Order: sequence, then structure tokens, then C-alpha cells
Amino acid sequence: MIIPLTPATDRVPGLAALLVDTVDHGASIGFLAPLSHADAARWWRDVTSHLGGDLRVWAALDGDRVVGTIQLVRATAPNSRHRADIAKLMVHRDARGRGLARALLKTAEQAALDAGVTLLVLDTETGSPAERLYAVEGWTCVGEIPDYALDPHGRPHPTTVFFKHLA
Repeated sequence: MIIPLTPATDRVPGLAALLVDTVDHGASIGFLAPLSHADAARWWRDVTSHLGGDLRVWAALDGDRVVGTIQLVRATAPNSRHRADIAKLMVHRDARGRGLARALLKTAEQAALDAGVTLLVLDTETGSPAERLYAVEGWTCVGEIPDYALDPHGRPHPTTVFFKHLA
């Protein structure tokens, strides 16, 4: 089940566990290893305190356990209100292969469309499983930026930038 998060939704412990698992298993999502549960929870508390308006977050649940998440971040400049970024798509390693990443992506895309967004943008580590997902789901590759971000072990990796027009 995929649910939208609200400021009143207390999923921080589960989201923190998901973030730690994701970083521990090599995903380049903005954090270096080792990431403590306390640091992950602090980051998620900050994120969830800004929910609503230009930031929407969903969690995929298996029972009460958070096994996936995605963020939709709407541009705030007056000339950019037609676009948004997809960010922090994560699926717990134990929940992969069930189509959760695709379902989370579709949820965010539909919410964007419902909000009047016509253009989505994202970046992902070049060569990652996510890169293949975006290509299959109709996203257009803009190009690759070398040494864009450090992986969890501190090594620089390229990122691939994608966009998708929503109909």
C-alpha cells in the first residue's frame, strides 16, 4: 500500500530505517556511509516538517513497515510552477523486485499531473537500477554529468539527468 505522508503522519522511524538500508547498500542518494539511524531520523524529521504545498512524500508500506518512498518537489519560482523534481526514490533491499519503485513513480507522476505539473525532472546515479527504470517508464535522458556526487563510500560517480512531459 502506498500512502501520502502528512505532518501528522509519524513514519520517521520506518523512513529512517529505509534510508539507512539504502545507504548501507550503496545507493547514491546524498548521504555517506555509515549513516546512523539517529542522523537519518533527524533528516526525515526535517523533511516531514516541510510537507504540504511544494513538497509531497509517499511511503510504500508492507503492513506497518516502510519499504519504499518517493518525493515530489514542486518548483517555486513563478516562471517554473509547471515543473517539479522527483527525488529520493528508495525501496528497501528486502522489498525489491515487487514493482514498488514503478508504483511509487507512477503515484508521484499522477499527483504531479493532478496538480497541473506538466514537466518532471530527476537525476540518478549513472548505471544504477533506477536509471533503467526511468528509461523503461518513458523518461528522456538529457545527458550525463561526470563526478556529480559521491557514493556512500566517498567515491565520485556520474549522474544521469532525465525529464518527462506529462500528458
